[in-house]
Amino acid sequence: MDGLNPSVRPVGPGASGAGGANPALVAEIRELKRAKRAVILAHYYQTGDIQMLADHVGDSLALARAAERTDAPVILFCGVHFMAETAKILDPGRKVLLPDRAAGCSLADSAPAAKFRAFIDAHPDHFVVSYINCSAEVKAMSDIICTSSNAVRVVNSIPTDRPIIFAPDRHLGAYVQRITGREMLLWDGTCEVHVNISMDKLKLLMGRHPHAKLVAHPECPEHILLEDDHVGSTSSLLGFVKHDPGKEFIVATEAGILYNMRAEVPGKTLIPAPAFADNECACSECPYMKLNTLEKVRDALLFEEPAITLDEEVRVRAHRALRRMLELG
Repeated sequence: MDGLNPSVRPVGPGASGAGGANPALVAEIRELKRAKRAVILAHYYQTGDIQMLADHVGDSLALARAAERTDAPVILFCGVHFMAETAKILDPGRKVLLPDRAAGCSLADSAPAAKFRAFIDAHPDHFVVSYINCSAEVKAMSDIICTSSNAVRVVNSIPTDRPIIFAPDRHLGAYVQRITGREMLLWDGTCEVHVNISMDKLKLLMGRHPHAKLVAHPECPEHILLEDDHVGSTSSLLGFVKHDPGKEFIVATEAGILYNMRAEVPGKTLIPAPAFADNECACSECPYMKLNTLEKVRDALLFEEPAITLDEEVRVRAHRALRRMLELG
């Protein structure tokens, strides 16, 4: 076997949606959510059963805005640690819960705060743009935050005479450079999900599906992006697949997005891009995103733990950088 799974099916432990979830557990979560007056935010990369229970499902930018708008006293963030931190930065008076404290991010981990501080100090004249996939400490050192949805807009908003540091994802940074024409000093970080997509397996898959269009997240390496019919954030990929007349798509990002995509375009064929490592679906999955489960969602609401706490000085400086992004619209 070449490692490709020729079947097109829901992927990941929860991608089939709520059908396999324990009805009593689902009912318990809904009752706890009502009793705690909580709002559940879930990223597109969460399993389908969690997305089904969420009040808001979206990419990092949409969820940051949802966190800022909510008046719920409790925010349960079904995503990874930096996302829950972002909600706390924007809503310091609300309790922000994360189902599993170990739900980290390989990209955020690639920019340790102390090393990033030294990097910035070595280039004091640079304007610092940090991708939202970073720690609160790194956000606090930044002049502005961006997401994959608005990175080009953020960079274009910076005066052309200012040199730029872009961190932590070098592939997103390189993509933004190609689009904007701005030279930037790139931090050498990557997302393990997107760099784990196998080009050799992808070529074989494209050969098997010659009419399929390839869509990819800009965290993918350039050699994958150069093959694409569309490059964009998770919400942009959803929009393209929904509105494009094509009937078959290979999707090069975290496989959890297929749950929402299939709901939006039930008549189209969606195929996850293959990963180097073989797993249940031969697709690219984030092990941190998949740490969150319905049982952990229930326990987080029940015990109101794990709760996100931040140093107030760090939070205020990080909030300033996030506000600059949000004010761009």
